[in-house]
Amino acid sequence: MTPEFPNNLLTIGPGVEIPHGEFTFSFSRSGGPGGQNVNKVNTKAELRWPVVKSPSLPYGVRARFLAKFENRITTDGELVLTSQRYRDQASNVEDCLQKLQEMLGEVLERPIVRRATKPTRASQARRVDSKRENSKKKQDRRAPRGDD
Repeated sequence: MTPEFPNNLLTIGPGVEIPHGEFTFSFSRSGGPGGQNVNKVNTKAELRWPVVKSPSLPYGVRARFLAKFENRITTDGELVLTSQRYRDQASNVEDCLQKLQEMLGEVLERPIVRRATKPTRASQARRVDSKRENSKKKQDRRAPRGDD
């Protein structure tokens, strides 16, 4: 059973949209207190999405997603998200989609690679001069030696 969505696309960022047809939802009974409906209504939502086979993700985003969230992906290459925060199915489905959107948002941007640089000769000289001044300052604070 797949709920209806207004635009049938989960928008992650510019150029990255996932059609809701790629998602599979199943519902079960939520745990915890819930009153009279707790044993009758299936409100817990479980989202399954085949990340590895998804044609909607660019290669780089998919690679970063698989690397960052490898512990949340099954051996079949499916991501499984659940939500039982709310007391109705539709809100829990939206919560699952929101979680997925946040996860994909974390890996959407390519991380900036730090390039190692060398300190300039002038900055090295300033550092050595500063150390020399501090050493001189501390030597001047010492009591005179009793050898003289």
